Amino acid sequence: MKKIPYIEVNEICNQLGEGLPKSIKQVFGGDIHTSWKIEFQNTNYFLKRNERKIRFLKFEESCLNNLQKYINYENLVIPQIILYLEVNNVELLLMEWIDMNNSDQQKLGRGLGEMHIESNKFNPKSFGYSTQGFIGTTNQIKGWEKNWAKCFINLRIEPQLNLLGKNFLNHDIKNKIKSKIESELCDHIAHNSLVHGDLWAGNIGVTELNKGVIFDPASWWADCEVDIAMTRLFGNFQNEFYENYYKIIPIKKGYKKRTTIYNFYHILNHANMFGGSYRNQVKNYIQNILSM
Repeated sequence: MKKIPYIEVNEICNQLGEGLPKSIKQVFGGDIHTSWKIEFQNTNYFLKRNERKIRFLKFEESCLNNLQKYINYENLVIPQIILYLEVNNVELLLMEWIDMNNSDQQKLGRGLGEMHIESNKFNPKSFGYSTQGFIGTTNQIKGWEKNWAKCFINLRIEPQLNLLGKNFLNHDIKNKIKSKIESELCDHIAHNSLVHGDLWAGNIGVTELNKGVIFDPASWWADCEVDIAMTRLFGNFQNEFYENYYKIIPIKKGYKKRTTIYNFYHILNHANMFGGSYRNQVKNYIQNILSM
């Protein structure tokens, strides 16, 4: 069981104007950062701590604050940022504590659809993101493209393909897969929204009032279907989630093909992070995409 250094606890207390916490309990689940529930006399907080040199939590703070602008609080909750601190080159991100379960996902689906619709009203002219980010521990590069297909290939797929190394996929295969993705996406009218970007079952929950909760984002401006595609990658999203989402944003022709294409990004990323069977899945995805 890890402990938070006293100097960091003391700095948090000073910033909050609080005395020492009643309790600090480690929360398990993530494999990139360490996390705790901090209990004070009148309120609880969730703390994430990053000891790596890369500023992962600064990017997370940016994503959470940006997503907050577009949600309907009646249906969807995003943790409020309380503090972002750096103490002796350690990042600390303090957020509100939210009690969660994974029961009824109706409001989660509805709230996500509303967030995609509301952010689209911002009328974004380009796809991408203004700051360097991360998907897991891998760089999610910044930049903008007016064309959705080129954005997805240039800013997401190509960097991941390059990380795989020359010996895994030859130059010809890489060009073929990029060309095929572009041809499949070129006629699709993308719904440009601020997306969560890493929407799997480990990054969602439901409050005691059945409101949806999303956290640990890797946001960018993208076709809103990338979020829905990832929900299908590892499962555990309920039928009512999809039913309520599609009441807000109706399902579009060709979504099954695009689901495979969009999830190719995450399979590539998992192959680069973890290797193993994910590298075989990369080849399976390539075969499936090229046979479309």
